[in-house]
Order: sequence, then structure tokens, then C-alpha cells
Amino acid sequence: MLELRPNCECCDKTLPPQSNEAYICSYECTFCRDCVDTLLQNVCPNCGGGLTPRPIRPQFARRRGLSLADQPASTKAVHTSFTEHEIREFCHSVKDIEPQDR
Repeated sequence: MLELRPNCECCDKTLPPQSNEAYICSYECTFCRDCVDTLLQNVCPNCGGGLTPRPIRPQFARRRGLSLADQPASTKAVHTSFTEHEIREFCHSVKDIEPQDR
């Protein structure tokens, strides 16, 4: 089950569960659309994988037990350990390799 992390790991922008601005990699590293487009260039600075829009969990249970109320989003903020310079350097080095080939 996705954690639905509450913030962008780079700029700390708030990304509520219903946000269509949230992007994740296969490890659930979470970033905002602005950082993905401008800083990260569709490269996860942690694993090097591609980034995709994060799914939105239904707010209301249309099926018993399957909603944000039943499985709430994480409230634990996560921040990258890399400097902006390290992120730019790393993302630039792999951005031209298609995510499926990284």
C-alpha cells in the first residue's frame, strides 16, 4: 500500500493525498511537479528511476474498507539527504537514458 507521503522531498511543498502535483518513483520517493520538471528532469535523485504521477486514494469508501479514511496517508515528512548541487549533477548524468533503461 502506498504511503502517500505528505511533502516534496526537495522543496518541502505540502502534497496532500488528493494532490495531482505529487510524483513518485517505484520506491515512493515523493516530489512536486515543479521539482520534477525543473530540478529533477524526471530522474529520482535517490534511486535514478523515473517519476510518475502519484495515484489518488479515494476519499470515500465505495467498497468497504477501501478509502483514505480506512488507510490514511502518511504524516511523516521525508527530505532528501543530497544537496541541490548533488541532485543537479546526478540527474543531469542520467536524464537522457530512458527510465526503463536506467
